[in-house]
Amino acid sequence: MKGFTIWFTGLSGSGKSTLSRKIEEILLERGLKVEVLDGDVIRTNLSKGLGFSKEDRDINIRRIGFVCHLLTRNDVVAIAAAISPYRAIRDENRKLIGSFVEIYCRCPIDALKKRDPKGLYEKALRGEIKGFTGVDDPYEEPLDAEIVVETDKETVDQSLNKIVKTLEILGHIPPSGKQEYSDEEEEKIKERLRSLGYI
Repeated sequence: MKGFTIWFTGLSGSGKSTLSRKIEEILLERGLKVEVLDGDVIRTNLSKGLGFSKEDRDINIRRIGFVCHLLTRNDVVAIAAAISPYRAIRDENRKLIGSFVEIYCRCPIDALKKRDPKGLYEKALRGEIKGFTGVDDPYEEPLDAEIVVETDKETVDQSLNKIVKTLEILGHIPPSGKQEYSDEEEEKIKERLRSLGYI
């Protein structure tokens, strides 16, 4: 199978890391070469020293995109899980990489506050943390993500099944032969991909 990039974007706590690790397991089981680039891990290694200004955030996301580009062209499935708040930089990475599947983990702030063990959203909303994405720093939602998972409404398995089925329909991964998705749910996925011009 040819390499491609799965790009998870969404606010802090929206489920990007959880889903990226789960999808990694599924793809490894199917015999694909996989590498996960988690935003938090990247910041302590590849992007150490960068702050949270717009310029530094852009540099961080470009670096992740460049690594994904190298992996993808060497037939590895690169899975990036980073907030990546700015649409222009995500689109830049899409152009660079080519074989790129964007997954938007959509989750409203109210739900994120409830599942936030460190209370960061509460602190940001009270003004104790400045420049917090989605509160006082912008997050630009994807307009044409191949996959949108509603992580406040779907279980992890429901989101995973949606991702896997879409990747199968797009021809990025071999089908498992199992019926994990209803015909109606599959038709919804196909409808989205038709509206984006994929099928």
